[in-house]
Amino acid sequence: MTVTVPEVLLTDVSKRFAGADAEVLHGVSLSIERGEFVSIIGPSGCGKSTLLKMVAGLASCSSGEIAVNGMTPKNARELVSFVFQDATLLPWLTVERNVALALELENRTPLQIKKTVAKLLALVGLEKVSKSYPRQLSGGMKMRVSIARALATRPRLLLMDEPFAALDEMTRDRMNEELLRLRAEQNWTVMFVTHSVAEAVFLSSRVIVLAPHPGRIAQDITVDLPYPRTEATRESDAYDDLVNHTSRLLREAHRV
Repeated sequence: MTVTVPEVLLTDVSKRFAGADAEVLHGVSLSIERGEFVSIIGPSGCGKSTLLKMVAGLASCSSGEIAVNGMTPKNARELVSFVFQDATLLPWLTVERNVALALELENRTPLQIKKTVAKLLALVGLEKVSKSYPRQLSGGMKMRVSIARALATRPRLLLMDEPFAALDEMTRDRMNEELLRLRAEQNWTVMFVTHSVAEAVFLSSRVIVLAPHPGRIAQDITVDLPYPRTEATRESDAYDDLVNHTSRLLREAHRV
């Protein structure tokens, strides 16, 4: 019998930074299955970004255990890509060279890199600006380059830390729909940090609400809206009800 392991498993995870009196996170236990889209919301300072960095192996937990596909985060790094709030593109490189960076580190042949980059830019709709530099792009286009770069390593798990926070509302809505389209094609598991309840509900199969001081899971909300999600989803009563319900639970968690 085949035994499946969670894509991400956190067991009683706590985090205290060196020299700090208080914990940032305390007793966080969470299981995420393959293919889930899980958003993490909560007030500033409740440890959302720290949690993501620990799953990525960019920070260690003070106690507890984290497993990614049954491995330690450091051993699972080849399965994981991270998209930050800032697109973090190298300004002296073109769009195609920025996307090619991870492939060059994998020692791919020039022909392999060229084909893969072309495919990725077509996937995110940026093939016409492949020779452009970051300064010539809009905020939404920069973020699409960042996502294409993250996808270059064919991740199983995509970690996203407020990637659309700096975008205007219309661009953010379009990027949300684009992200779900790409996920439907490539079937990654996603952990997504956001301050926007509406964004979390629109994107996710589950929304985790963190309470502050120290950060801990207050609610684990199932979002049972059908995929694919479109503008019609945002206009539905079911979506409004879930946004209002999640907002109320977030306010309650903040008061705890």
